[in-house]
Amino acid sequence: MSFTIDTRILSYSGAEKVLAAAIAKATEMKVPECIAIVDAGGHLVSFARMDGAFSMSLDTALVKAQTAASYGEPTGNILAGVDLKLAIATQGKRVNLPGGIPIIIDGRVVGAVGVGSGTGEQDRQVALAAVKAVPNAKQFE
Repeated sequence: MSFTIDTRILSYSGAEKVLAAAIAKATEMKVPECIAIVDAGGHLVSFARMDGAFSMSLDTALVKAQTAASYGEPTGNILAGVDLKLAIATQGKRVNLPGGIPIIIDGRVVGAVGVGSGTGEQDRQVALAAVKAVPNAKQFE
């Protein structure tokens, strides 16, 4: 029986590349976004609020990233009703809004991206593009 597991963590330089990919996609779409990149524990590693993005979306972007890192699944897929119970039980620390995508390498969550300020679908598209910048990361659609 092992008391430890091998882990990987998202580096700052990796987070910055993920952030740059997200910004590029948001710019291409002409949708200013708040973009949060977190490590596997949901701790903020990198963040940007593009010019014109809603300032309150910085909170939703971060919580989307934290939720995706915690569950290892994209946000927006939790069953209706369960999502509200989770939001209440965690005092709003878990959300079901689209735009959070985990970064998974070799079956392990190393971080996540959370995007807010566009529509849910725009946020999701930006987050998906960000994760595509990570070599060998699991891709979601």
